[in-house]
Amino acid sequence: MARGEARSGGSAAPRGVDVARLAGVSQKTVSRVFNGEQYVSTEARQRVLHAAEELGYRLNNAARALASGRTRSIGVVALGTALYGPASLLIGIERAARDAGYALRVVNTLEGDPGGVAGAVESLLEQGVDGIVVSEPIDEGDGGAASLGVDVPVLVLGAPAALAGPRAVATGVGSESLARAATEHLLDLGHVTVHHITGPQRWFAARDRLAGWRAALTAHGRHQPPVLEGDWSAASGYSAGRELAAGGEVTAVFAANDDMAIGLMRALTEAGLRVPEDVSVVGFDDIPVAAYVTPPLTTVRQPFDAVAQEGLRLLVQAIEKPDVELPPANDPPVDLIVRSSTAPPPPTKAQGRGRRAASRSLGGAHAPPVTDAPSPRP
Repeated sequence: MARGEARSGGSAAPRGVDVARLAGVSQKTVSRVFNGEQYVSTEARQRVLHAAEELGYRLNNAARALASGRTRSIGVVALGTALYGPASLLIGIERAARDAGYALRVVNTLEGDPGGVAGAVESLLEQGVDGIVVSEPIDEGDGGAASLGVDVPVLVLGAPAALAGPRAVATGVGSESLARAATEHLLDLGHVTVHHITGPQRWFAARDRLAGWRAALTAHGRHQPPVLEGDWSAASGYSAGRELAAGGEVTAVFAANDDMAIGLMRALTEAGLRVPEDVSVVGFDDIPVAAYVTPPLTTVRQPFDAVAQEGLRLLVQAIEKPDVELPPANDPPVDLIVRSSTAPPPPTKAQGRGRRAASRSLGGAHAPPVTDAPSPRP
């Protein structure tokens, strides 16, 4: 049967009754299938979906909203930026919402607008959304948003809860654990410590990555060098790289995103330092170009799709089953992508610095000093 052949008169859009007739089921069964309800056999569900596809049937969301009291839409508060991380997370949210049968309504805020979140939430509530996702990566000190009365479930991604609602769900994007894995990779290679180029500290993601770097060094009893703050751009990574190269002591650097890592590698190369023979570099995000720079960049891949799917799963459950207690969110996976920008430290620096570090951490105040010079012969 050609697509749309069963339409009445060949012109009207197919209805649920047409799908039921072609599938050989009741209209109630069709309704149950498209509302995601239980008590429908797999065989009947497949017949309904096949019939709907054959007829070109589209669910009338407006009619379903009138019947259920829900609009089948989710609002998203997002920062209006083309940066890889926030943009990729928004794409993941849209895909997960569509797979769950919900439309997405996005309101972008601007960096530096202290009332942006509150205004965006008010706009979404006026549109009658069933739930709200706050994917707001910057701390604007927005006390107005925290005081809003939100009567729909709220999902907060990668930041402290910004809204108080009847059902608030929070899930992280795993920045702290990913940053810790990046730092520990360098320590495991034998580097005595790891320098860090952080992102702007108004960003929650930059704070989380800084915390992960510190946690790794603390757990291994290593010195924490002063951090250099960038602005996510390759230019800021280049500037930080020139400063690190001038210091002369660096053997490993963890940059809070790949763009800054790429700028860093350019500065190190211009200063006559080889990556990774002299200095190892790890980035964060795994942007598409990371595998094609020279040398290919070791980095940690952000699990945007996994975070979006897990968060939307919890939000949809909070919307559709308000009386059921929500399970805790699953932790996102850690995916370290090891390429050619990391290696053990130069032998002379690793040996000398390792001995001095051992005297500080193991010998205590009464231990004799350790030097690199050979002991005199008796």
